[in-house]
Amino acid sequence: MKNLKSIQNLIPIEQIYEQGIIKLKKQKYIKIIKINPINFNLKSNLEKEAILNSYKNFLKSCDFDIQIFIQSKKVDLNSHFSKIKNNLKPEKNNLLIEYSEKYFIFINKLNNEKKSSSKNIFIIIKNKENYQEQNLSKEIIIEDLNNKYFKIKELLAKCGNKVEELNKKESLEILFLLLNKERSV
Repeated sequence: MKNLKSIQNLIPIEQIYEQGIIKLKKQKYIKIIKINPINFNLKSNLEKEAILNSYKNFLKSCDFDIQIFIQSKKVDLNSHFSKIKNNLKPEKNNLLIEYSEKYFIFINKLNNEKKSSSKNIFIIIKNKENYQEQNLSKEIIIEDLNNKYFKIKELLAKCGNKVEELNKKESLEILFLLLNKERSV
């Protein structure tokens, strides 16, 4: 008979703290932060070039391990369509009604082709592997992760992005997505 392991043995998570910090097994820590990106496509060519240069500086300045996680999901447009249809009910202008119907068809086509998806971008910061050997305290490791967060926040702000820490609940949701890729698609 096989020795069955519990799910707790398979998942390398020991504890989840506030501010997106997660303690993994073997004294490893990670911090998950959320990036609210700008709409790059709406920028002028000069702005795009400046943003790309700032992003290059961000990548060059990160002298620590990061992982970028992008969650893309199809947008539910039903509530948007309902609001428009409710606003059209008293409308008597046939041209406006015709344009609205064409708008519904166009947006549905985009949505079905997955061109209208929302994207969430997360960066996962890891503590250095040699922290285990140095036997550093949890507080020092967390301070180091927070310093890395502030560095990322400052560098990505130059690109026009907003960077924010996750709370405990949001961190759990991201871990769920990472561990359950089939259910998150």
